[in-house]
Amino acid sequence: MSVSERVASERGEILGDSVGYKVRLEGMKGKDTRLLFCTTGILLRRLLVDRNLKGVTHVIVDEIHERGMNEDFLLIVLKDLLPRRSELRLILMSATLDAELFSSYFGGAPIIRIPGFTFPVRTLFLENILETTGYRLTPYNQIDDYGQEKMWKMSKQAPRKRKSQIASVVEEALGAADLKDYSPWTRESLLCWNPDCIGFNLIEYLLCHICESEKPGAVLVFMTGWDDISSLKEKLQSHPILGDPNRVLLLACHSSMASSEQRLIFDEPADGVRKIVLATNIAETSITINDIVFVLDCGKAKETSYDALNNTPCLLPSWISKVSAQQRRGRAGRVQPGECYHLYPKCVYDAFSEYQLPEILRTPLQSLCLQIKSLKLGSISEFLSRALQSPELLAVQNAIEYLKTIGSLDENENLTVLGRYLSMLPMEPKLGKMLVLGAVLNCLDPILTVVAGLSVRDPFLTPMDKKDLADAAKAQFSRDYSDHLAIVRAYEGWKDAEVDFAGYEYCWKNFLSAQSMKAIDALRRDFFSLLRDTGLVDGNTATSNQWSRDEHLIRAVICYGLYPGVSSVVHSEKSFSLKTMEDGQVLLYSNSVNAQDSQIPYPWLVFNEKIKVKSVFLRDSTAVSDSMLLLFGGSFSRGDTDGHIKMLGGFLEFFMNAAIANMYASIKRELDELIQMKLHNPRMDIHSFHELLSAVRLLIAEDKGYGKFIFGRQILMPSNTTQAQVQPTTISRTESGPGGDNSKSQLQTLLTRAGYAAPTYKTKQLKNNQFRATVEFNGMQIMGQPSTNKKSAEKDAAAEALQWLMGGTQPGNEYINHMSMLLKKSKKDHQ
Repeated sequence: MSVSERVASERGEILGDSVGYKVRLEGMKGKDTRLLFCTTGILLRRLLVDRNLKGVTHVIVDEIHERGMNEDFLLIVLKDLLPRRSELRLILMSATLDAELFSSYFGGAPIIRIPGFTFPVRTLFLENILETTGYRLTPYNQIDDYGQEKMWKMSKQAPRKRKSQIASVVEEALGAADLKDYSPWTRESLLCWNPDCIGFNLIEYLLCHICESEKPGAVLVFMTGWDDISSLKEKLQSHPILGDPNRVLLLACHSSMASSEQRLIFDEPADGVRKIVLATNIAETSITINDIVFVLDCGKAKETSYDALNNTPCLLPSWISKVSAQQRRGRAGRVQPGECYHLYPKCVYDAFSEYQLPEILRTPLQSLCLQIKSLKLGSISEFLSRALQSPELLAVQNAIEYLKTIGSLDENENLTVLGRYLSMLPMEPKLGKMLVLGAVLNCLDPILTVVAGLSVRDPFLTPMDKKDLADAAKAQFSRDYSDHLAIVRAYEGWKDAEVDFAGYEYCWKNFLSAQSMKAIDALRRDFFSLLRDTGLVDGNTATSNQWSRDEHLIRAVICYGLYPGVSSVVHSEKSFSLKTMEDGQVLLYSNSVNAQDSQIPYPWLVFNEKIKVKSVFLRDSTAVSDSMLLLFGGSFSRGDTDGHIKMLGGFLEFFMNAAIANMYASIKRELDELIQMKLHNPRMDIHSFHELLSAVRLLIAEDKGYGKFIFGRQILMPSNTTQAQVQPTTISRTESGPGGDNSKSQLQTLLTRAGYAAPTYKTKQLKNNQFRATVEFNGMQIMGQPSTNKKSAEKDAAAEALQWLMGGTQPGNEYINHMSMLLKKSKKDHQ
């Protein structure tokens, strides 16, 4: 947008005449527009409806070295198009690109090199910094201070006997380096250098040195992420010089910050005040801060990589490329000669790869595969094999399997009717799927908000100095274990406040980003317009929002979109843990509303995104019940016995009465058929299926989320539940029977026959001198009722466990044998 404004101004025109722009939510162009600045996504949308780009004479793709997913996809399509449009001219541009690679891809296309001008930048690597400043590295002055997490970080960074792979490589590079021109203390310091640390103390020392000894000019410090930026900022603010606002203006720049905060980095500081900006790699090419003279480069960036084997995106600090290091260095020479301090040795820089790995090789490919099918470009694998650098086959297969699981591709890899709708919606397939069902089931308004909220920067702000207040503000928007419903309530509150022109005040009080709220509002209108174009909704918002207040239905539609992103909730006495099919145990990001609770009275969480940092984290989630997962998850199959239902190849298992299992199967089949009919015939009135829809809504509303169909789940009843409600009535809890003379023996027989370890018991004495026992087996804990002595308490806990394992059936030889075989098979499947 800003480039088009500048070019129009230089041509002496107003924007929208011969020069215009088009981005996802807005544009400015007229009938005389001949030069259109647009995003890669906009050009791809144009190709969707106009395969030959009729009327386009030149396509100029800038910053092509960044190799985003859309850019690589666009190159394949344009390479196929050029033979059909011999007069079309394609120009690829970048200040730092592998020109020969692109030239050879396009059959020897000519290369034009245009010299540019920047001021000279003095470059210092770690050995030069140590030599000129006299700073000494020790094994202990490199441990980064992360505030409250200091002890944990220190244990991670402390010198270890076993070196990490990265440290071993660095040691080899240092050993081979020629350092004879440097002093003995510099060489000794380099041998102590810890490549796993960022180097907070060294950065503080250098910033102090620049402020006291160097010429005027702003400083840009490249960090890896928000944790580093916020922790270093906190450290610097306590420094007598760097924390003095009369001498230093200390600012941060990160993509999750509000735009108003980000804009502060462009302001000129007062005379005599030095500006210091702590930023991520967003400051490499995306933005230019004109008064930067000094750059400090830690040499790392958090980069998404894709673990195809575990089907998990990873977000880890990794070494940058030589091109990125050059881009960072170049920030210092924009307005006058500058200096760049690389906080790593020259020999390590020499070992960097020349260019960053293309995004197509390090991210999931679902949206890309859907685009390929919507453009009728043939086999997905064959098309992607023609990329400049093609992704590995396993990553392609994972994406195709995912699209089949969510129902957008059939078994022959053809687009289904749902897939056709999803290809028309410019968002991730899972979010498009959620939107489609929200339209079908007339609860569109809140779903529009959820999808828009997941498509913009997180609207919930967490200022470093007010984290507790921000968490409390977010918690008030969620009373029901859902980050997604929290977004809905926050937006609805903002919309009400906007009526009285109090939107900014509302955002300020509730730690919300006003920019994100406006972006959600704009996206909602955009998405509604797209849905209207598909025919799924008409202009009558009353019809499409008839059930928008049914929060059970909204939660179920969220489940429909986010499946198969499912995590099981496993409770212990004081907390809970989460497990997914691919990763085993996972964690929640600290800003999730579900991370604030010690217990979640639901058996499942569906999540939008999981990221591997050191562990696997779920970024946002909504708790769902068995019924929601059974009716709105993917397809399920019958197990080996009546009443046994399996989903996701057996990762999700449900045990119930055979008649109830048949009922769920029948209702799910009819619901799927209704959705298909509506998608084929968007104008169809779904109210003729009143009985089916009433049954679905009743089932999900009446399932209170206790996980009653899950083997061995500890039931978390509400605190006001009476003992009579909890106490099973079908069998005596401690009676004698097969497998032994009491419930403890029966439980042990059942579990050991199935190959599990024997159960263990923990007993506590209560204030009224009674005893209560908890039995633990296979990671489950089940609590019994209070009893007069320890032995009875253990028997009661065992009886409670049997009750839930057997679904209320009278224990007997035949049933114990049958259940043992079932558990044995279940265990074998999971191994």
